[in-house]
Amino acid sequence: MKHYLLSVVQPADATPPAPDVLATIMRDVEAFNDELRAAGAWVFAGGLHGPETATVLRPEGGDVLITDGPYAEGKEYLGGLCLIRAEDLDAALEWGRKAALATTLPIEVRPFVDQH
Repeated sequence: MKHYLLSVVQPADATPPAPDVLATIMRDVEAFNDELRAAGAWVFAGGLHGPETATVLRPEGGDVLITDGPYAEGKEYLGGLCLIRAEDLDAALEWGRKAALATTLPIEVRPFVDQH
């Protein structure tokens, strides 16, 4: 089994969903996580605070410079992630499809390097 990262792509200018809509999304995400666990594919998952909460550490002249804010600003940001185990890319893409339906957001699926 290989590891894949499912990244939740959050639009930066999105209006938060109404409470009843958010409750449905959170129920669907929990059901998705339960399905991952039951299949033995779940490793870790979690949502992230917005990019304004980020701190960036950059090596500079033998030291490390610390700055507030995201590393890069854009129209989207990483809103959450899910680390899974899957047999191959097709299986990972199927989990990504289910994640997209549960979250109602785009999901980026990426394999980890050097897995045998």
